[in-house]
Amino acid sequence: MFNASIVLYKPDIRQLAHAVSLLLEVDGLHKLYLIDNSPVQIPDLPVSSEKLEYVYVGRNLGYGAGNNIALRKTVEEDIPFHLVLNADVSFNPGDIGRMIHYMQQHPEVGSMMPKVIYPDGELQYLCKLLPTPLDLFGRRFLPGSWLERRMNRFELRFTGYSRQMNIPYLSGCFMLLNTMALKQVGIFDERFFMYPEDIDLTRRIHRSFLTLFYPEVTIVHHHEKASYKNRKLLWVHIVNICRYFNKYGWFCDKERRRVNRATLSSVGK
Repeated sequence: MFNASIVLYKPDIRQLAHAVSLLLEVDGLHKLYLIDNSPVQIPDLPVSSEKLEYVYVGRNLGYGAGNNIALRKTVEEDIPFHLVLNADVSFNPGDIGRMIHYMQQHPEVGSMMPKVIYPDGELQYLCKLLPTPLDLFGRRFLPGSWLERRMNRFELRFTGYSRQMNIPYLSGCFMLLNTMALKQVGIFDERFFMYPEDIDLTRRIHRSFLTLFYPEVTIVHHHEKASYKNRKLLWVHIVNICRYFNKYGWFCDKERRRVNRATLSSVGK
């Protein structure tokens, strides 16, 4: 049994209907929460189901705080697993069951992310080391050719993304969470309005559980990199990344050094 949540902000209704329809086909779904941070409420949901719960917030809480509305209910009701996902993903409903079955057989796994590709089939490099300031700010503002070798290491591109890996930073676009892990480490840190909340949560879970990249399942993510196109979102991105480094340390982060060294060793670098 599992719950799922999608945080919305001015969503593409056709895209949302597709994701919701797929989720409602998954065996074992207990409740799907649509947390709407939009300024105007959706007049009519594209899909109707007793498993669907629409929560209109009335203001933009941010990605982590929005998902926390649903995560608290999952923890309180002791639902074993919770899937956090974006509305712009597509997947085989049966694959969710495969992931949950794996986690049931391996309780040491605290979170899991499948292989993620673009609609054209290109791989998205979403398995990452714990970032340094250069990793996040450099790739945003410096020419890609300057940091090619560093990005190959940071995004673990050299691994080929062809095998299971225990990774300290997994993307929040499609994150299957073990409720037992959430009870131990907590849910999203609401200091982060958007962007580094997945780094923070995966990092905390990674301390006590496996945070697993699971390439046996592949999903499609229509990733638009909104902060690369919108100056307001770029500023939001910068502010929240600064909050992340204020929490863990900009240049002196012993845990980051230790975890990244162990991760690189485990994947054969």
